[in-house]
Amino acid sequence: MILKISHIGIAVKDLESSNELFSKLFAQNNPYTEHVPQEKVNLSFFPISDSILELIEPTDASSSLSSFINKRGEGLHHICLEVDDIKYEINRLKKLGFTFINNEPTVGGEGFLISFLNPKSTNGVLIELCQKQ
Repeated sequence: MILKISHIGIAVKDLESSNELFSKLFAQNNPYTEHVPQEKVNLSFFPISDSILELIEPTDASSSLSSFINKRGEGLHHICLEVDDIKYEINRLKKLGFTFINNEPTVGGEGFLISFLNPKSTNGVLIELCQKQ
């Protein structure tokens, strides 16, 4: 079951300067930051009510996020939906014709299990599913 919109991911080139910008915007200092080596990204989290704005900076030129920024520039990267059972949701959505970038969940930021739907099956929007472990 989809529980809520967990976060909105924003691709950025420079996390430090983007943290300054969004800290001013949201009147929040010192966002929680994390390095996720398997995804080749650094993250910053800005909580807003029940949701989070996640800034994502590539740490390697070969990462998919670097490719995204080179093609499209900085900006909206994905919308993440928190689910209670990610494997169930992957199977349910596959049966409905959706395709996934990764068919098996991996570990993402804050230890969540994550999986991304292919934007070709979601009107061009990259959608991430996440589940707390």
